[in-house]
Amino acid sequence: VFRMYGSFRVLFQVLWAHLLWGWVLGSELTFELPDNAKQCFYEDIIIGTKCTLEFQVVTGGHYDVDCRLEDPDGTTLYKEMKKQYDSFTFTASKNGTYKFCFSNEFSTFTHKTVYFDFQVGDDPPLFPNENRVTALTQMESACVSIHEALKSVMDYQTHFRLREAQGRSRAEDLNTRVAFWSIGEAIILLVVSISQVVLLRSFFSDKKTTTTRVGS
Repeated sequence: VFRMYGSFRVLFQVLWAHLLWGWVLGSELTFELPDNAKQCFYEDIIIGTKCTLEFQVVTGGHYDVDCRLEDPDGTTLYKEMKKQYDSFTFTASKNGTYKFCFSNEFSTFTHKTVYFDFQVGDDPPLFPNENRVTALTQMESACVSIHEALKSVMDYQTHFRLREAQGRSRAEDLNTRVAFWSIGEAIILLVVSISQVVLLRSFFSDKKTTTTRVGS
């Protein structure tokens, strides 16, 4: 019984630590980017830290946006124009505040919904002695496998949520276009029908004739 209790306790600690590390190490956000607008974000990074920036346009226009990443000195590390989604990995070459911006300045009337995930550094070990020379115990190995599986599940869930949101946006946009097209067809059909009725009545209507009597 105590052995089973200890196993569940270790598993619970792994799950809780996984959630906490996800909050600390990742900056994940979905935001609205109006037309003719630019939004920038800042992150303090230590030299030698490995970072990954992923982004995707969820809704709006042609689902594209400009993205730019700069180091503390203003040097451009990454720049792409009108991208729907992309991923960029780099290692910080200096200490300081790194800036990444999303721009919709090329759009005149369409706002966008943008999702990004900025990961800084690697996950800390699950156990303080995980990097030791000796092999992990069976329970520790199982916890590490569960931890990696949970990260994969979260990544897949995020991916499918974005695809579902993008598909819903496309479906709503298509439904709006179909509705306006149907209203336009109905109006055209009504006008044509009335015109045909008026034209046919003009063919069969009695024309009044006038006679003029000429006297001598």
